[in-house]
Amino acid sequence: MAHAAPRAARRYGSPARAASKLTAPVLGGIVYGLWAAAIGRDAGPITGWNALLGVVSAVVFVAAYLGLRLIGTHLPRELRAAAWAGFAGVAVGFLHGLTGSSVLRSVAVAFAVAAGAFVVVFYRFYTTEN
Repeated sequence: MAHAAPRAARRYGSPARAASKLTAPVLGGIVYGLWAAAIGRDAGPITGWNALLGVVSAVVFVAAYLGLRLIGTHLPRELRAAAWAGFAGVAVGFLHGLTGSSVLRSVAVAFAVAAGAFVVVFYRFYTTEN
């Protein structure tokens, strides 16, 4: 007599599949956090504030990425593409702002990245959805 699968196993299929869904956000968060810490360090010594900046940046990146993946499937393709474009623009704009450039330049870079990301992501959603 077969027993019903645990709730988590039914939802994700297996623990390996659940782990594979977390791989991209976690690795992306690690890279983003290290990148933010390196920019914030500005070739100086590693301090606690640099490490804190990297950890907080990574946690916020992963939380935003997972939240967008969670609610993104319920949005129409235009709003989903705009959400991913906003995520990409804010992420790159924040990193560019850490370099010490002006706010206007950081906003311009963020907008350019968001516009490019919107075109690419909208095209992908438009061509792959039924």
